[in-house]
Amino acid sequence: MRIAITRGVSPRIERCELTHLERETINVNLANEQHNQYEECLTELGCEVRSLPAEPDLPDSVFVEDTAIVVEELAVITRPGAESRRPEVSGIAEVLGEYRRLVYIVEPGTIDGGDVLVLDHDVYIGQSGRTNEEGVRQVRAMLTPLGYTVIGLPVKACLHLKSAVGRVAPDTLLINRQWVNSTVFGGMKFIDVDPAEPGAAGALLIRDTVIYPARFERTRERLDRAGIKNVVVNLSELAKAEAGVTCSSIVFEK
Repeated sequence: MRIAITRGVSPRIERCELTHLERETINVNLANEQHNQYEECLTELGCEVRSLPAEPDLPDSVFVEDTAIVVEELAVITRPGAESRRPEVSGIAEVLGEYRRLVYIVEPGTIDGGDVLVLDHDVYIGQSGRTNEEGVRQVRAMLTPLGYTVIGLPVKACLHLKSAVGRVAPDTLLINRQWVNSTVFGGMKFIDVDPAEPGAAGALLIRDTVIYPARFERTRERLDRAGIKNVVVNLSELAKAEAGVTCSSIVFEK
């Protein structure tokens, strides 16, 4: 059984942190509708969705992915790079504690879960504006004794590593090679995003199906041609807050 932890959309999401986008008006009612459809998609793909109530005072709190890194043996509770987001972790830690032993990133380390791509026992961590070298070092110290290899790598021109690369099959990554160096990913195969859609690499693989943003039609055609099974979700309102399809859930085996 796969668990998917989600959280409702904060009514103050318009005050979210932004790095690469200009601030736009976010329709909160529509954002809620789209988020509900996202949760329904997770359920249809076999996940048990643990939907937590919205946090009105935490604008970014719907983006639960950034608060934790979950592997089979434990859950790493992060210390997000944006100070305003650090109060988000306590509620997620309380829930994750039902399923995993918890360990914590501590000051001066910072890390966002959106910078972490787990490919079996290889853990890639983007060193971005939100994740620093000390955060990577702490994760390496936690996971190496468990048999994981932790690789830090730079990302550029995007918020998180998962903005630049996403897993779409056990041996295949969807990637924007302008934002991340593909050579670090060993023997993986690659599908390049369409040049007109530089932000299209974010994808959420659930078993054999990819949840994918509806707005990236050209790159989705590339997935189709490669035989990658996918379902689309419209997250246009959350995208105004620099969100992709991985941001709003933490998915792991029970």
